[in-house]
Amino acid sequence: MAHHAPALLVHTRTADYRHDSIPHAVATLRDLGFDVRHTEEPEAFARGLGQRPDAVVFLSTSGDVLTPAGRELLKAYVDGGGGFAGVHAAACTEYGWPYYGQLLGARFARHPDYQPGRVLVTDHDHPATRHLGDSWEFTDEWYDFRTDPREDPAVRVLAYADASSYEGATTGDHPLVWCRDQGAGRVFYTALGHADAAYDDPDFRAHLAGGIRWAARSVSG
Repeated sequence: MAHHAPALLVHTRTADYRHDSIPHAVATLRDLGFDVRHTEEPEAFARGLGQRPDAVVFLSTSGDVLTPAGRELLKAYVDGGGGFAGVHAAACTEYGWPYYGQLLGARFARHPDYQPGRVLVTDHDHPATRHLGDSWEFTDEWYDFRTDPREDPAVRVLAYADASSYEGATTGDHPLVWCRDQGAGRVFYTALGHADAAYDDPDFRAHLAGGIRWAARSVSG
């Protein structure tokens, strides 16, 4: 099979909080070798799916970012075998669309202040985590979710936040990175990626690239 740069449709529309890191994050995906089509327009999103990307990436999207037609297209694309990757605030997106919560595996609830903490890697057999050790020191917003993604048997958690490593953690385990199958498609989500600095971190860059390549089926794992 010919190796080509995976074609990504990167959606960064924000109807709620907007991350300053979005432009740098999109540039980073290009820098990592992806063929990026970037859009913030719901209509352009719908048109872009007509060219069938290898994966759709929701990169720090927020609020309701799709039209009803766009929702139908995304559902048909992923259920039919497409790849989806959600980064950071992708979990703060499309709260009114039940399918999206199922697709992603959880919805954002809250986070304490941006601060250093520790990621505990529990699954090294995935392209997003196989380069990492058992623990990974990182600075980010340590997300909590409204539901535990592990309530979904399709979810495979790859990494957790170490709640003892940062201030303001809630009790219990804190899944941060996971993947799941949705229909015939593949979904990857990482809660990390708040600030510009993340996208300059070699470990995070490899983490992001590995997760997206897995969703796009350009690597196994």
